[in-house]
Amino acid sequence: MFCRNCGKEVQPQAVACPGCGVPPGAEKKFCPNCGTATQPAQVVCTKCGTTLAAAAGGGGAKSKVVAGLLGILLGSLGIHKFYLGYTKEGVIMLVVSVVTCGFAAGIVGIIGLVEGIMYLTKTDEDFEKTYVQGRKPWF
Repeated sequence: MFCRNCGKEVQPQAVACPGCGVPPGAEKKFCPNCGTATQPAQVVCTKCGTTLAAAAGGGGAKSKVVAGLLGILLGSLGIHKFYLGYTKEGVIMLVVSVVTCGFAAGIVGIIGLVEGIMYLTKTDEDFEKTYVQGRKPWF
C-alpha cells in the first residue's frame, strides 16, 4: 500500500504515513496500489487500473466493521445487504423473515451472522475488493 499524500510505501494497518504523518488514504495525490502520481479528480490509476474514488473514501466507501456488525446483529432483516448496496439480496432476506412471520428469521439470521463474521475477519483490502468493488452478494 502507498500513501495517497506523499507516495511512500506504508503498512496496510498504518494509521499515519511514517513519511508525512498524514493518514495514508486522506489525500488524492498518489495511487494506493502502485504509488503512481495521480490528479485530484482522477478516478482510475492509468498505470495499474485501481479505482481511486473508493480508495480515497469518497462517499462510496463502506466500512467492514459496520457491515459486519449489521450482519451479526440485524442479519435476519438483511440490513447489512442494504448497507453494502445489495438491494435485491436485502429484500430477499427481509421478505423471507417477514412473510414467514419470523419462522425462517432464525435461518436467515444465521446467514447474516456467518456473513458478518466473514466481513470482520477479512482484511480491509480483501473486503473492499470482494464485497464493494467485486460485488459478491452471498458468502
